[in-house]
Amino acid sequence: MRVLGVDPGLTRCGLGVVEGVPGRVSLVDVGVVRTPATDELGPRLVALEVAVDAWLDRLAPDAVAVERVFSQANVRTVMGTAQAGAVAITCAARRGLPVVLHTPSEVKAAVTGSGRADKDQVATMVARLLRLPGPPRPADAADALALAICHLWRAPAQARLAAAVAAVPGAGARR
Repeated sequence: MRVLGVDPGLTRCGLGVVEGVPGRVSLVDVGVVRTPATDELGPRLVALEVAVDAWLDRLAPDAVAVERVFSQANVRTVMGTAQAGAVAITCAARRGLPVVLHTPSEVKAAVTGSGRADKDQVATMVARLLRLPGPPRPADAADALALAICHLWRAPAQARLAAAVAAVPGAGARR
């Protein structure tokens, strides 16, 4: 399975593609899309869309994992992150690719074993898992790879759980 991880942001949007199976993963590509903070919102979102579309065309992932936006004190940062994430989700949906949102603590737990790991611990583990000489820089690149690794490792179990729930009569019905 090949997964594109997206660490959304308007100024820096991390993109990372990995492939493999749970327990065995390899790097396909990693990068960061940058847009100037001085530019208007519309052109910045279009630039992100063009970049994400190019990555999807060039690397043909089977799924896309995007960081779920969490509450922060800075509303402006949350809005930019949410808007950038929505661009990635839209690009993937346009191609019929499955998109999964993962929380930061879920990603940290999947990659490091602790949902409270700091950014340096995540970057170090990403480098070890992908057998890289050092942590990917900037942090947005490492975070995108961590998202992709998290999804790669969790997707099979999540699919089995969804299939089991769907097989139980009335399991999805509200009471």
